Amino acid sequence: MTGKVIAITGANGALGKIVAEVALARGARLAGIDHTPSQQQATPDHIRIGGVDLSDEMQARQAIKAAASHFGRLDVLVNTAGGFSFETVAEGDAQTWKHLYALNVLTALNASRAAIPYLAATNAGRIINVGAMSALQSAAGMGPYAASKAGVHRLTEALANEWKGRITVNAVLPSIIDTAANRAGMPDADFSKWVTPKELAEVILFLASDAASGITGALIPVGGRT
Repeated sequence: MTGKVIAITGANGALGKIVAEVALARGARLAGIDHTPSQQQATPDHIRIGGVDLSDEMQARQAIKAAASHFGRLDVLVNTAGGFSFETVAEGDAQTWKHLYALNVLTALNASRAAIPYLAATNAGRIINVGAMSALQSAAGMGPYAASKAGVHRLTEALANEWKGRITVNAVLPSIIDTAANRAGMPDADFSKWVTPKELAEVILFLASDAASGITGALIPVGGRT
């Protein structure tokens, strides 16, 4: 990771924070992009770009441009921005479907489209998205979430084929991530079986590395011990 310039969307989230920490520890230069405002001072190796609604195409373009301008280039985009809601189809609200589509699909789409010119210029660019194992076969109450993450899977495959030979595009598919929010929402679960943010970050950063140059269009399940 030494010297690589990585932009992470959702950088203040439970997963994004860990990916950022591990990447910085391994010598990467990092642009953390998030919806929450940031007052953190920029350094030569780290910039925080806050207050960004990535579901808005123009805001996504401005954020990616700011990241690339700060470092002079962009090598990797990691899309961890997203959201979750548990809701049955019959009793739910159509607005939930629109909301999760915006949070999970449009954020990845807009950030990727904005980053492509910079990533293509390196001839070794990387995009890593976060899908979900639950989008491979949905369960009751998972309809809107699974549908939006399935959109991330198809976006990943389409981009991989469109930019083959120039940019690799892959997605990790976690099961349940061991976060404080998930523990609070499922207090009776066996947390030891869940995938940890650190485990997921390791797979993401492998896909961002030079060693993964031959992998593109892959949807990689990261299921922990379930």
